[in-house]
Amino acid sequence: MKYKALLFFSSLLFTLPLFAITADEIAKQVDARDDGDKSISTLEMTLIDKHGNKRIRKMKKFSMNKGEDTQSVIFFLSPADVRNTAFLTYDYDDSSKNDDQWLYLPALKKTKRIASNDKSSAFMGSDFSYSDMTSRDINNYTYRIAKESTVRDHKVWVMESIPKTKKTIQETGYIKSYMFVRQDNFVIVRALHILEDTGKKKYLDVKKLEQIDGIWVATEIEMKTTENKNTLHKTILKLNNVTFNQDLGDAFFTVRRIEKGL
Repeated sequence: MKYKALLFFSSLLFTLPLFAITADEIAKQVDARDDGDKSISTLEMTLIDKHGNKRIRKMKKFSMNKGEDTQSVIFFLSPADVRNTAFLTYDYDDSSKNDDQWLYLPALKKTKRIASNDKSSAFMGSDFSYSDMTSRDINNYTYRIAKESTVRDHKVWVMESIPKTKKTIQETGYIKSYMFVRQDNFVIVRALHILEDTGKKKYLDVKKLEQIDGIWVATEIEMKTTENKNTLHKTILKLNNVTFNQDLGDAFFTVRRIEKGL
């Protein structure tokens, strides 16, 4: 009798959910998290090669919500070789629409539209891809809670994320990702991306997370590319002077505006 009872409770244990929240629910909470509106910030991007050589780029970013969509523009301020370069993004909430991105190159006096098959390539020589510069469409992935862990003394869910289609893999370059989601605020504070057909991996780490006007903002982010546990390249992105609810309008987020410059 005791043996049968033990079997019953063991089988019951394996049919119960391991977590009080599902992976899809976590993904929806991450997607729905308030990230502010009409924001302006200054950015410093440090590019570090495998020999430790550094290049520093300074930028200014503007972002605005338009309904459920997000529009953003980044103007490069320095050094001289990238000054006045500008990057415009329309990040659509509708999963049936591809995000639009344009890069203005002042040396050529030409604006290049980023094609879908180019979005997995490096953004301005950094470890971030063009695809990394937009938010993920949660409907394009399947999710699983791999385990629970901690990052800097905060409890996290480690979420496995797998693209549903080859198209998504081609656009991101990632065949699988693991995202470390803080349980208290649903912010992704760490991620591991496994690249397609290269044997390379990319590690994202939010080194500094601050609450500004009630909005959680990653103010220092590190992204590094590795192969066989060796670091090939690293990018450190710092955000400063972050403000929300600024005087921004639709005319600011156009191809004509990025060609005009700041």
